[in-house]
Amino acid sequence: MPEQANHRHFAKARRVRALIVKESRQVLRDPSSIALGIVMPVMLIVLFGYALSLDVKNAPVALVVEKPSAAASEVAAGFQLSPYFDARVMTSTAAATRAMFDHQVEGVIHFAGDFARQAEFGDGTVQVILHGTDANTARIIQGYALGAIGQAARRRAAEGNPVSGVGPVVVQSRAWFNEANDSHYFLVPGLIVLVMTLIGAFLTAMVMAREWERGTIEAIFVTPVRADEILLGKIIPNFVMGMIGLALCVLAARFLFHVPLRGSLAVLTVASTLYLLVALGIGLVASSASKSQFVASQIALLTTFLPAMLLSGFLFDLRSMPLVVQLITYAVPARYFVALLQTIFLAGDIWSVILPNAAVLAVMAAVLMALALAATRKKLA
Repeated sequence: MPEQANHRHFAKARRVRALIVKESRQVLRDPSSIALGIVMPVMLIVLFGYALSLDVKNAPVALVVEKPSAAASEVAAGFQLSPYFDARVMTSTAAATRAMFDHQVEGVIHFAGDFARQAEFGDGTVQVILHGTDANTARIIQGYALGAIGQAARRRAAEGNPVSGVGPVVVQSRAWFNEANDSHYFLVPGLIVLVMTLIGAFLTAMVMAREWERGTIEAIFVTPVRADEILLGKIIPNFVMGMIGLALCVLAARFLFHVPLRGSLAVLTVASTLYLLVALGIGLVASSASKSQFVASQIALLTTFLPAMLLSGFLFDLRSMPLVVQLITYAVPARYFVALLQTIFLAGDIWSVILPNAAVLAVMAAVLMALALAATRKKLA
């Protein structure tokens, strides 16, 4: 009996290895698989890393100082020397208003004629007018403007010359885990979610459907291989491709965009493995059920990539969404992976965050693999 069991295990391992070799050769011979698994992640890294940013730099603003003074010049210098502003000094409010209407500037910083006198009594007022067609950019510029004015006010308060009513209370702010206040710190970890989703779901969504369309599935069915062995043969090459994509993303995050990795690489690898298994499971279910590459790819797009982009917290704050949409996001695997990546990269191994999110991904992976196994039948019907 032990010899028969060993023989069965050896035969199963040999069949799985043959399927892995077959699938690996098929992936290497297929230019679209290489493009989707290697070239596309590199393009996403470059595109999202360099082109996508939620920071605003060199925002054109008009500086209008009705009556020059030392107090006004000190506050205005905060805008002129800041990398976030392209400050353009204008002589009148009318000229600044025309520039605003022509969308030549994003905002107007206005110092009234009696600003110096008001500043002496601690009531210097700076008017900030913003172009509101892009509300998000306007809010960011407003925050930068308030920061520049606040710094000047604190300096003058420390010298005994208060501005804008700054009294004995001084606010000292600090952004934990992102001291540089750089949007790349959370955009680049989110990019890993998109790459893993693209490789795991899209590539796998087409493997079984491709076998059905080309008619090669019949040749597999007449062999002694079982459904679970077929799935292993399909999963392992694509899993390796996904881990290559992960390695490219981590290297880019560390050495191209200088995003810190404060957690351990082992925890990052385990978390990414769980999510990759989820993505592979979704692709296998779609591929086995549809038997069409086009349909399978559309299912993968609608169920993985778009939710990962819009409903994971990668780009948009989930708390600002309607309650119904927030409830839907709990069914999106990318939501948990984004939380894991941002925590591991920026905060470290915070187990109170890592363990619950990893547990949800593990359950999802197990359920999806079971569904994929149930959807893969050795029959032509």
